[in-house]
Amino acid sequence: MLIVENLTHVYPNGHKALDEVSLIVPKGMYGLLGPNGAGKSTLMRTIATLQAPTGGHVRFGEIDVLKDPEELRKTLGYLPQDFGVYPRVSAYDMLDHMAVLKGVSNGKERRETVEHLLNQTNLWNVRKRAIAGFSGGMRQRFGIAQALIGDPRLIIVDEPTAGLDPEERNRFLNLLSEIGENVVVILSTHIVEDVSDLCPAMAIICDGKIVKQGAPLELVAQLKGRIWKKTIDKSELEGLRARGYKVIHTRLFTGRTVVHIESDSDPGDGFVPVDGGLEDVYFTTLHASRAA
Repeated sequence: MLIVENLTHVYPNGHKALDEVSLIVPKGMYGLLGPNGAGKSTLMRTIATLQAPTGGHVRFGEIDVLKDPEELRKTLGYLPQDFGVYPRVSAYDMLDHMAVLKGVSNGKERRETVEHLLNQTNLWNVRKRAIAGFSGGMRQRFGIAQALIGDPRLIIVDEPTAGLDPEERNRFLNLLSEIGENVVVILSTHIVEDVSDLCPAMAIICDGKIVKQGAPLELVAQLKGRIWKKTIDKSELEGLRARGYKVIHTRLFTGRTVVHIESDSDPGDGFVPVDGGLEDVYFTTLHASRAA
């Protein structure tokens, strides 16, 4: 179990990226959902011991992460939002090299590890290809392969599906789901579907603060009877806002605008009730946080 207590980080320019963040992350997939600039990457880098916070505590099992970062690194797998590799090196050689860096010194053990991970991430058939020729999804799967070296008990993946096509995204999420059965996996993302598809527990971060946390299904259930929708022309949207409707989010469908609003009672005016989803939880939470 990962425990984060009152974690705060203020950058030299005065920007408070984390503001008293507290989380309890159990074994399995845990979603950290928030918009760009909310503090997700700062939190992930801090947990991964890549930067020291201004204040607070982080524990993973018996490890005091901030006092003993080297001990955590022995059991950590990390896939950052952007990771660099030697582009002309083959996937096999690069993974072998990274296994050496992670302390797998025995040649036979290292070969078995590399071959197992290439098969697990469905990269065996392209193991001799230079990583420069990989698609975005293949690079992300290679990133997971390197993160799994050494059988880590804590895995952090930061915005892993951004930019992937639907097929690669599904393949990558299925891989994460398999990995997350026996270890702690933190999935940091701004894509609501990634969390709703994978995570039995989650938190929403906004402006450096945890503004909601819980089980996705329970959070969705809390919105029952409070979400209403209507299909309008785009030109009508500002009029709805001007009349005091709490517009949570909008999307285009066949050239028209579908509006979701939050209301405790029937708003009339052509709105119909709709079963809320995690996207509605996310946007209502951000709306309330920013209004406050």
